[in-house]
Amino acid sequence: MSDNNNESTTNTIDHTTNLLIDKHVEYIVKLGSKKDSFEYWVTEHIRMNGMYWGLSSLYLLKSLDKLDKNEVIQWLLSCQKPNGGFGGNTSHDDHLLSTLSAVQILIQYDALDKININTVVDYVVKLQREDGSFVGDQWGEVDTRFSYAAIMCLSLLKSLDKINCEKAVEYILSCQNFDGGFGSIPGAESHAGQIFTCVGALSILNKIDKIDIDKLGWWLSERQLPNGGLNGRPEKSSDVCYSWWVLSALSAIDRLHWIDNDKLKTYILKCQDNETGGIADKPGDIPDVFHTFFGICGLSLMGYFKDQIESIDPVYALGTKTLQKLGLNLPWNKNL
Repeated sequence: MSDNNNESTTNTIDHTTNLLIDKHVEYIVKLGSKKDSFEYWVTEHIRMNGMYWGLSSLYLLKSLDKLDKNEVIQWLLSCQKPNGGFGGNTSHDDHLLSTLSAVQILIQYDALDKININTVVDYVVKLQREDGSFVGDQWGEVDTRFSYAAIMCLSLLKSLDKINCEKAVEYILSCQNFDGGFGSIPGAESHAGQIFTCVGALSILNKIDKIDIDKLGWWLSERQLPNGGLNGRPEKSSDVCYSWWVLSALSAIDRLHWIDNDKLKTYILKCQDNETGGIADKPGDIPDVFHTFFGICGLSLMGYFKDQIESIDPVYALGTKTLQKLGLNLPWNKNL
């Protein structure tokens, strides 16, 4: 990343202290046109998730209108399967994670009327097992990510009564470890990403009181490293994506003040690419839409650049204003 003063005006701005709004918007908008790149095709199977990350980034940067709404919706609808679920792209099988991303995209565009909600609800409901867990698709993988995705999806579609919520809570709690964290399945190592999903699911179901908040808050705050960044588990390096996974959980349990917010802000800003736009996992690495979204989310959760970026909800991973329109109860959201 160059700081050469002879290059564009944006390159002269100190990206370690400023958020490069215009560059990031330009970077995201151009992603869909790079169809001859390796990155485009290696992520072809998760295009629905990528669209959610990119679109949500534009929302946070107050630039949702930069993408063609009708074009996005038509592509999204082409990814829906007869069983109600959505695939990661038109030629890929349905999956719960892709289905959640599709619902989140439609909500941001106020376009839920474009789908048959009941068929989507039926698809999600059928993925719950007797022990309360959820599989991601017909192949049967179980993961707490899927519990969160199902619970959030049904909450957004106002259909939580269609599943066994009590069993869902029991299963999630069975994945909690002695250190206060959560794993992907019972007995699996605690990981910040899984903690986000479990805390989010329990928050939506109004069962956050079932966990030891201070113990969990300690584990999460221990993820901050001397460089200000966060890691996902002990002995790992920092990565911008944990600016969401860790911060969202800390925010939901009201322990965001247990880490050094200023140091994390500086770390995120240093990961910006002041030539192409976008945010990378680490300073100097190549940016991608995944880390761009979660980097901006982290800054939003900590309340920085309030005049430039919208507020994100730590549980639903959607804009606070968007969720307010749905009439959802957000007791954990400090921006209300």
